[in-house]
Amino acid sequence: MAKIVECVPNISEGRNPEVVEAVVNEIRKVPGVTLLDYSSDASHNRSVLTFFGDPERVADAAVAVAKKAAELIDLTKHQGAHPRMGAVDVIPFIPIKEMTVEETVELSKRVAQRVWDEAKMPVFLYEDSASAPHRVNLAKIRKGEFEGMAEKVKEPEWEPDFGGRTIHPTAGVVAVGARMPLVAFNINLNTSDVSIADRIARILRRSSGGLDCVKAMGVLLEDRNIAQVSINMTNFHKTPLYRVVEYTKAEAKRWGVQVIGTEVIGLCPMQALIDSAEYYMQIEQFDYDKQVLENHLL
Repeated sequence: MAKIVECVPNISEGRNPEVVEAVVNEIRKVPGVTLLDYSSDASHNRSVLTFFGDPERVADAAVAVAKKAAELIDLTKHQGAHPRMGAVDVIPFIPIKEMTVEETVELSKRVAQRVWDEAKMPVFLYEDSASAPHRVNLAKIRKGEFEGMAEKVKEPEWEPDFGGRTIHPTAGVVAVGARMPLVAFNINLNTSDVSIADRIARILRRSSGGLDCVKAMGVLLEDRNIAQVSINMTNFHKTPLYRVVEYTKAEAKRWGVQVIGTEVIGLCPMQALIDSAEYYMQIEQFDYDKQVLENHLL
């Protein structure tokens, strides 16, 4: 059976479509790789790219993305609502078929070495690939962002895994690692007061004592003048999407605020959405394996 791995790089550009297309075209050039999706957010000034295929070809595409992003994106001139530390900010690899976590970790390490060698962006290994416990969480690595990273990497505990105690002068540093499927899920509020979104995010996220496998922060969507709770759900089996929505609705009421919509960024496992449909529709004795048509077709 053929091995398949997915890669979901996030680049720090969501406003200039020419730059985004130039980076995405690097993926299209690699045989054996299928571009599944890419989407840009102007407020975050960030784009999420998703592709999969043969592990070695996916590795080639990931390195090509890093090189083109480092060439075209200048973080000294970058502003956006989403935290960032690199022109390509994060390169996660996800095992899809006939790939073990261990094999995916090894792949990520080979890519990390190549990103430093070919793009001259220092690399932190994170999630399952992390070289130390304090490097597992991406938010901890990214803290200080591009502007503070030149000083941060001089600290002994924050020297990059590849590239030494330095940063690329315009492209910064990047996190590379292996992880399980993640759902990027945002909840929009009918207020422009981002402090309310911040408070809700603090209640939701695991690092503040909230829900398991939830990372969250408050941001302002300037183009719509609304606050958003921006969420990464690292294991939707442990904490389903609907639970995060219901917690957010309950907490928003404290400030007289309502949820006005949600967003799924990039690709999402079908099971995560089916779980929410089952909950809100109150379907009794639903069998995901037997009753979802696409499962039989695929």
